[in-house]
Amino acid sequence: MQQRRLKLAKEDPWLVPVETEINDRYLRFRERLSSIESDDGSLIHFADGHHYFGIQYNKKRNGWFYREWAPHAEDLYLFGDFNDWQRYSHRLTRQKYGIWELFLPEEEYKDRFTHESKIKVLIHSDAGWHEKIPAYIRRVVQDPVTLGYSGQVWLPPAKFNWEGDRFDISILKELIIYETHVGMAQEREGIGTFVGFADYILPYIKNVGYNTIQLMAIAEHPYYGSFGYHVTNFFAVSGRFGTPEDLKYLIKKAHEQGIAVIMDLVHSHAAKNTLEGLNQFDGSDNQYFHPGERGNHPHWDSKIFDYGKPEVLRFLLSNIKFWLQEFHFDGFRFDGITSMIYFDHGFRDVWDLEGFFGPSVEWDAITYLQLANTLVHKINPKAVTIAEDVSGMPGMCRPIREGGIGFDYRLGMAIPDFWIRILKEKKDEEWDIHEMWQILNDRLPNVRTVAYCESHDQALVGDQTIAFRLMQSEIYFRMSKRDQSVIIDRGIALHKMIRLITAALGGQAYMNFMGNEFGHPDWIDFPREGNNWSFRYARRQWSLVENPDLKYRFLGLFDRDMVKLLKSHNILPGHFATQLNMDDVNKTIIFEKQELIFVFNFHPDLSIPDYQFQVSESGDYRSVLNTDNVDFGGQGRIDETKNHTTLFHPETKTNRLSIYNTNRTAQVFQRIY
Repeated sequence: MQQRRLKLAKEDPWLVPVETEINDRYLRFRERLSSIESDDGSLIHFADGHHYFGIQYNKKRNGWFYREWAPHAEDLYLFGDFNDWQRYSHRLTRQKYGIWELFLPEEEYKDRFTHESKIKVLIHSDAGWHEKIPAYIRRVVQDPVTLGYSGQVWLPPAKFNWEGDRFDISILKELIIYETHVGMAQEREGIGTFVGFADYILPYIKNVGYNTIQLMAIAEHPYYGSFGYHVTNFFAVSGRFGTPEDLKYLIKKAHEQGIAVIMDLVHSHAAKNTLEGLNQFDGSDNQYFHPGERGNHPHWDSKIFDYGKPEVLRFLLSNIKFWLQEFHFDGFRFDGITSMIYFDHGFRDVWDLEGFFGPSVEWDAITYLQLANTLVHKINPKAVTIAEDVSGMPGMCRPIREGGIGFDYRLGMAIPDFWIRILKEKKDEEWDIHEMWQILNDRLPNVRTVAYCESHDQALVGDQTIAFRLMQSEIYFRMSKRDQSVIIDRGIALHKMIRLITAALGGQAYMNFMGNEFGHPDWIDFPREGNNWSFRYARRQWSLVENPDLKYRFLGLFDRDMVKLLKSHNILPGHFATQLNMDDVNKTIIFEKQELIFVFNFHPDLSIPDYQFQVSESGDYRSVLNTDNVDFGGQGRIDETKNHTTLFHPETKTNRLSIYNTNRTAQVFQRIY
């Protein structure tokens, strides 16, 4: 019987040569899903590992089971506060499939195996005797004296009250994402908390108009400076920021304010730590990860999951279900997908069909991502998944039934790379407006893209934010409203223009990293030996944007009004913009989108009175946003009270609009009648 053609290849002639490979990709997913459904009944049931492994209370037996998957181990012992840390008194018994089990009767242990008591598991294998933290542990704590980590029994006497939490992310017409890190979201030098973020930072985010927060560094990670990307305990909320209930409080409070919460999910790799993490958990190097060098990430100093193992799939998929159901997250940004799906982890210069579908592709990782997207949307059909993929793998954001991988959005990662490159390498007069247009519109019509001009990556030590690239050290000394600086004036002008054109053209969603909207002056440098363990640069100075005497205020006010414009005119969900004029001489880009006219003049010094360009409809137009407004740190050269009436050009039979096209300015016009 002839197999049906999948829509992905049918609709894109470029993919016809690899149609067989696309079909094979889909068939691998179907075969794996069928196997899971045959063995476990359903994908949702398969992802119940967190309800079986780890510590589970059994009502029928009136006690606690502790279970662990450790196929290469010879002995397992649970020890901790409950048995005065006697290492060999509580041995687990081996069951089928390398699963180990211990039962603790409540009658005997109710006063010892208690909420917040500490535990570890001792594992004996060919590699010797090693103390570990249970793989499915819900909480990990650090000893303030020894600095060692222990698992913590987390059995709160009362469940968190989710009553009234009925948030549905689909009510948001567009995603305007505030990427954030709870630990460094406060101004004082130290580590922020979930509760502090909920009470003090969420109101700011709500006020500036963002409707989605993307939380970084949620899963437990011993090294704070990893930004949460070297995870050791996948089911444990990072104890630095508070308890699991504190995180739930944050999410519920965000929902109450109409803000969705997306988790930055790290399933692309894991920390190499053997004491705290999964590495060599049962004494072998191939339990959760690939054996030998294939299991070592050559660039990230981490471990690579074996996505072909059913037990690993269960662990990771259960983790997804855990965060969705236990914490009411509204979706995930999947980190490091490019690294997952290629054997070379995406470190190459050329991307072609051979690279996308040839022997360099890690097909098990592709299948895992298809299963992950299927699971997310089975649990919550309205949840959102975002792919961080720099390679442009075909079908990443197409439905699986069409031959795709099933993500809802992809990050437009070429956009920040473009801005960094031109700011580093080109003078203002060398900027190519045609390249700018091409980069910002370089996506397929049915691939939803998250546009952004910078993220946390550009804010880290070793890189620079756009604000710092533009203003350099002047940002520390010339941001008072009383100070005059052509460098600061240029920086403020271009900062606003870059953000507006990125949001207007770059995709169907928009993202900003916290503080970058107002040009936060400092890079992010977590406490380390090189900075004398200081928290000075691991925080956000909100007082800068709140201070009316500083120019940061200009950028903050502009960003707020820009976001308001995006929402009020549904700019992000709209289709591609219609190009109206590309003027190389005056470095001016003009386009129409969602019945608004956008005019960007990137020229360093050319301002043109009576600048005329063609528009699609005759009538009167008024200004609805102008970066040159003095409230935004502009020069105030444009009269925003003036209506602009179109002129009919008899020779070309077109309607033309005449404006004062000032240099380094973006203007947005709306037809009023």
